[in-house]
Amino acid sequence: MKTKLFTLLALFAMLPLVAMADEEGAELNCTVEVNAQQINLSNKQIFQTLQEAITEYMNNTKWTDAQFAINEKIVCKLFLTVAEYNEGTGQMKGNLQIQSQRPVYNSNYMTTIFNFKDTKIDFVYEENEPLIYSDQDMQSNLTAILNFYAFLIIGMDFDTFGLKSGDPYFEKAANVVRMAQTSGESGWKAFEDRKNRSALLSVFTDKPTEGYREMLYNYHRLGLDQMSVSVDKGRSTITKQIDLLKAIYDADPMNVCLTMFKDAKLDELVNVYSKANSSERESVYETLYALYPTEQTRLNKIKNPDNTN
Repeated sequence: MKTKLFTLLALFAMLPLVAMADEEGAELNCTVEVNAQQINLSNKQIFQTLQEAITEYMNNTKWTDAQFAINEKIVCKLFLTVAEYNEGTGQMKGNLQIQSQRPVYNSNYMTTIFNFKDTKIDFVYEENEPLIYSDQDMQSNLTAILNFYAFLIIGMDFDTFGLKSGDPYFEKAANVVRMAQTSGESGWKAFEDRKNRSALLSVFTDKPTEGYREMLYNYHRLGLDQMSVSVDKGRSTITKQIDLLKAIYDADPMNVCLTMFKDAKLDELVNVYSKANSSERESVYETLYALYPTEQTRLNKIKNPDNTN
């Protein structure tokens, strides 16, 4: 009886330490889904195992030296679609949809920061294979892909709270790209594709698109976060960021950051301008239509928020 009591007391004594360890744990709160509906295979357990392995890897790896409380963890999602699978070699090909969000100050609203579809997913995975993190070498193409997007998500999140405060994490992403480029794997080579991982990284490291990072900070910290204090002031700041986007378009209309912004923010802007005056809505509509002429249906909701057609 005394032994059991001592054990219980010891466990209770450890609870604050466990809570503290959890509170100071990894940075990501990542939901992972692996979709293998296209694969004709009687036993698909390997895809469930893969989903669990990626979930554990993303959520348990300590990506930075920063301390994150549980409620500060970055909410993100990975949706992996496996289109091809070689049972003999373990090779999988498909695409990966990556999304990340962050809360808007003094509200229950979560704003999307990053929404991107990587169509160059190609890796080898064997069931129950451990995913091991290393910043010194490339363990596998799968972990390289996961590392890259983890650092990109973290860097973008930091950029929305402090001007260019994501620098250390974009440098870590750049290190992943440098190692992966020597591997010969697809999706990493510079100038190979305007929307591959190398091109994606250049948005956050190259001079011509540094305005995008400035826009990320202004849009979120000085725009959305200020709307709880003054809707008009916050919206006015967001309007100015759209002009920054136009400058990027004028310099390089095919830059991947323009697609990134569209996929993350276009629907949100409909709500942002729902209460704006007609001249402000018209101005924003004209600017965005020049950037995204194929999105007229969605953009019309900015111009005419009361028209549901």
